[in-house]
Amino acid sequence: MNEKTSNRPGGAAPGADIADFVAALPKAELHLHIEGTFEPELMFAIAERNGVRLPYASVEEVRAAYAFSNLQDFLDIYYAGASVLLEAEDFHDLAAAYLARARADNVRHAEIFFDPQTHTDRGVPFAAVVEGLGRALDEAEARFGLTSRLIMCFLRHLDEAAAFDTLEAGLAHRDRIAGVGLDSSERGHPPSKFREVFRRARAAGLPAVAHAGEEGPPEYIREAIDLLEVVRIDHGNACLEDDDLVADLVRRRMPLTVCPLSNVRLRVVDDIAAHPLKRMLDRGLFVTVNSDDPAYFGGYVNDNYVAVAEALGLGRDDLVRLARNSFEASWLDGHAKASRLAELDAAAAPPAG
Repeated sequence: MNEKTSNRPGGAAPGADIADFVAALPKAELHLHIEGTFEPELMFAIAERNGVRLPYASVEEVRAAYAFSNLQDFLDIYYAGASVLLEAEDFHDLAAAYLARARADNVRHAEIFFDPQTHTDRGVPFAAVVEGLGRALDEAEARFGLTSRLIMCFLRHLDEAAAFDTLEAGLAHRDRIAGVGLDSSERGHPPSKFREVFRRARAAGLPAVAHAGEEGPPEYIREAIDLLEVVRIDHGNACLEDDDLVADLVRRRMPLTVCPLSNVRLRVVDDIAAHPLKRMLDRGLFVTVNSDDPAYFGGYVNDNYVAVAEALGLGRDDLVRLARNSFEASWLDGHAKASRLAELDAAAAPPAG
């Protein structure tokens, strides 16, 4: 036996070896809110540039506020941070900072959520948001070969009429927007509330995803599939409460973009050792690992891989499967997807000799 292997499932080695193995794996990130990558240092820098006063006195005070008891506690701070984003340059700098971090984590493709209503409701032009984000995405592809897609999300705590206004604004930037999503406060805001705007988006050729089954019940997952006709479920933890739903998700091979450290910080699960990811894998669900809002939840994508590997006893085969799932569930075209999977196979192959 090689010194860096063990009898753990899949031959994974403990500790630093897990982190090294994860770092070497090319991967895609499919559940990432760009506003949720806003590190306090950059937040304060942009606030100063724009003359915006934050409700926090220092970086340390912001970080101290990251003690959430639920999703709404987090959203309150999230929206306060977003208030400093005013110009296209701000959105460029926000996305560029995330993409540099993603490159360091060996992310080769990212499908990035953005919340235009968070900004347009403050008077920020839609075009400024998309232009700034898009320029950073173009630069990352040109410099690093890191491909990406933008997914425009509707805020579910607002009404469907507001979502329709956002969709119409977004269609003017159809060349930049790859699909639509549904996020924000889940409880009390079922997917069925947005059935018609998702129908309109599909008619315009935009595929759909939706947050469902994080804090909401399994029924929200069913609604997202049956009524919104999504091609991915974001989170989906609650599916394990319904065996028939699990069987249907497996049959459909419906991707679930799971966010382990986010689930812990938002008290969806008590601790990482109680996370259902391993049970999801064991039941044949098409699971991916993602970071959600990493600046707020204390972990980018590699941190999430390492956390579940160590807490749940995942081995190398499991980690490779998760990375493979991330590319297979992506919106890359067939040739690009095959190329990324070939990179993954090469990175995951055992050393010769």
